[in-house]
Amino acid sequence: MNLKPIKTETDYQEALAKAYQLMDAEWNTPEGEELDLLTALIENYEAKYYPVTPPDPIAAIKFRMEQLDLEELDLEPWLGNREQVRQILNRQQDLSVGMIRQLHRDLKIPLESLIGE
Repeated sequence: MNLKPIKTETDYQEALAKAYQLMDAEWNTPEGEELDLLTALIENYEAKYYPVTPPDPIAAIKFRMEQLDLEELDLEPWLGNREQVRQILNRQQDLSVGMIRQLHRDLKIPLESLIGE
């Protein structure tokens, strides 16, 4: 095992290739331990250079609508009348705190996504 910190994109690509080779390694074997360490190094590099940010609130709502097969009309209990729903989904009106709470509670949309940047 010859592991080192991942500092460059080349190091990262090499680490990914090595991890892919070790993907079927058994736990509690030298190969499995190498995969564990390599995974930690890769995750650390990705957190620094490829951070995953939550989607914006409207994208999160639309994604959840797609998952639950909801139409705009179905959002009225959480967002108000048809016109308010349309304005919110077209980014012409902001979500209220109450709307955010209800969407999170009832539709299980993560708060981080609903609050946005």
